[in-house]
Amino acid sequence: MCVQRADETDDQEDKKGVLPQQEVSVLEEYRLHYNPRSYYHSAWSSATSHLQTDNDEDNFLSTLTPSFWQQSNRYSVSCSRHLSSLEKNVPPDLAVNKVFEPEMPSESLDNRKPDLRPVKVEPRSFLKCRPGYTSMTLNLTKRPHPITWEEALELLQKVTFLKGSMKTSDVSRFLTELSHLSPGNVSLVRNDHRFIMLLQYSVEHLRLFTPPELLEVLQSFVWLDMPSVHSVLELYEAELSRRADQMSLHQLLLAADLWRCIGKQVPQFLQHLYDSVSLNLGQIGPVELVHLLYIMGEGRHCPKGLIRPVEQLLTLHLPQLYPEEVGAVCLGLFKSQTSMPESTVNRIVDKAHSFVQEMSDFAMVNVLKYLRFSYLLHKEWLEAMAQEVPQRAHGMGVQGLMHVALACSALHYRNDKILMAIAERIPSLVPRCRSKDSSKLLWAFGTLGFLPVQSPSFYPSLTDALRLRKAEFQRYPEHLLTALLGLAFVSHFPEDLITLALSPEFVDLALKSTKVELKKDLFTLNETVALELPHWTGPRISSELRKDVTEMLWNFAQSDVCKKPEVLMAESALQDLLGGAKFVSKRMILPHTRSI
Repeated sequence: MCVQRADETDDQEDKKGVLPQQEVSVLEEYRLHYNPRSYYHSAWSSATSHLQTDNDEDNFLSTLTPSFWQQSNRYSVSCSRHLSSLEKNVPPDLAVNKVFEPEMPSESLDNRKPDLRPVKVEPRSFLKCRPGYTSMTLNLTKRPHPITWEEALELLQKVTFLKGSMKTSDVSRFLTELSHLSPGNVSLVRNDHRFIMLLQYSVEHLRLFTPPELLEVLQSFVWLDMPSVHSVLELYEAELSRRADQMSLHQLLLAADLWRCIGKQVPQFLQHLYDSVSLNLGQIGPVELVHLLYIMGEGRHCPKGLIRPVEQLLTLHLPQLYPEEVGAVCLGLFKSQTSMPESTVNRIVDKAHSFVQEMSDFAMVNVLKYLRFSYLLHKEWLEAMAQEVPQRAHGMGVQGLMHVALACSALHYRNDKILMAIAERIPSLVPRCRSKDSSKLLWAFGTLGFLPVQSPSFYPSLTDALRLRKAEFQRYPEHLLTALLGLAFVSHFPEDLITLALSPEFVDLALKSTKVELKKDLFTLNETVALELPHWTGPRISSELRKDVTEMLWNFAQSDVCKKPEVLMAESALQDLLGGAKFVSKRMILPHTRSI
């Protein structure tokens, strides 16, 4: 099954909303019939007993679930929370500092030392696959031969001496030579008034530069570490866009790569690149295709008119791609939110599977990201992950492991070899866990029903990580709610964090989030507390908010979920079987079960 998941990005959760019953009163009416803790105790007590006598994790889990391959829940509501877009948000100016006071974590459950070794990830490692990339990319690992500080001062002195009499070639040469300075001295040059004067002269000569000179100057800006918001860069983007018709496809790809190295988003220029690609499809070989998809991914956009040509080019060149190139292709498609037909996705993953052992951890994770986006169940690849992840987990970073777990959760694929490998690695990585990593890991493991008894330190270590990162909730309130809902799936309820999440200050903060809809999550957590913690005396959301979300979700259910063909077919069959519509009722089960 392959369907488009247009609301999911690199930094998004594959998270489902929860639909309420038609009225809040209906929930109250059926409260006695819904007791998750009774299931929780019986399942876990038997699990504990089984675990003590049988070390076979597969046999152990088969007693708890009918199959590791959990079928997709087609009756769930996709939550419209765009997590990655919040990276650009400014923290709301709200007086909640008292709520977010640091709290000491609980004592460590084991003696494992934190793993503070940096995990090496090379997003551009695909460039090493072929020499052809050198003509259209910049190798950031090979700085130009350095010049001394004295030589730089001489160049700056020449700028003062020549002033307005400088030729266009002089301007580009001075900038290029100054960019050969060692990184430690680059900031000194950028702040020198003579360098600022040189930039002004470069703008005056902008229309006189040849395309190669323009690219040389742009490359010098990379090595000079020019801030991506520098005003002069806007002028260079405009000039390169104006000259796009005069430049070759390779020159345009090189310019796009240089803009990426600078870190500046240039949608205007990229549109000219894409127009050129459309006109020169015959020039697109494996190198050009992989690099184009990399550029599209970093630009977070693939024009609709290029999707079909890209698919055809992928079909043509896929057999010649190397492991890291396949990883780059998957990441580019994932980041640009480009949906491919199921047959094409299958071919891409088949190719990845053919040399999975040769792929880097980064490339392997990228394949999982695109599977998650495509919502494609590729059995052979996932079975390979059951072998690869346990072997690699000890050397992987927290973000890579988080994406592995998130893919398994999104695809409803539960394999305890994968989950145990991640769970055993994570506690040592807690110092590196952002609240985002902790929350998504808790959500993924919770929705997959990973039992705390299987790895006693996993859930407590991530819960402690959340406490250490409380300050991040001011900017990303969704992370706390995601984590708590994930924990609810395994009947873990850290009351101090729940108190925080349902406090008036935090609720106000969450509701003011402009790009993330958090009403449903607040409602779900509130109703979970009502059912699971009968002794609870802490804060709750207001009755007005509760009523508003109940109506909103049930209206959506009636207009969308309840009208799905599968639901209508089941409803009709039950009515025929039982003797009429009066004997059949359909509603959603609260609070954190999403089935009809």
